[in-house]
Amino acid sequence: MTDPNAPSDNTKPPQSPAPAPGPAGGAPTGLVSAESPDAKTMGMLCHLLVIFTGFIGPLIIWLVKKDQSPFVNQQGKEALNWAITIVIGYVGCMVIGFIPIVQLVVCLIWPAVLVCNVVFGILSTIKVNSGQPYRYPVCIRLIK
Repeated sequence: MTDPNAPSDNTKPPQSPAPAPGPAGGAPTGLVSAESPDAKTMGMLCHLLVIFTGFIGPLIIWLVKKDQSPFVNQQGKEALNWAITIVIGYVGCMVIGFIPIVQLVVCLIWPAVLVCNVVFGILSTIKVNSGQPYRYPVCIRLIK
């Protein structure tokens, strides 16, 4: 006879839950890292398309992919906020350009906005392509 209190051969030892990653060594608080190659690609495209299409490219990608990946949702919002900031810079230059006294200043600010858009667009594209989230240093964050 077998003992009813003896463990059977087909029992598995209890599994402990995997430890949750802590803040040390991980992404900064509130930022999500890329979990798939598709998320990295879509996040990268959001930032890259700001250079070429303004806010239209990132808006389309964000609207289509925001529910599929938290990384794309986060980086799409960041790219959209950057694109809106750049548009505000360009519109501000056009409005100020109508004032004859400050037209020389506008001739200097307009190219600076363009260079910032390209440089930060490339930096963000490289960082997001490596799977790390990117936040623009000077950005009006209207979409939260």
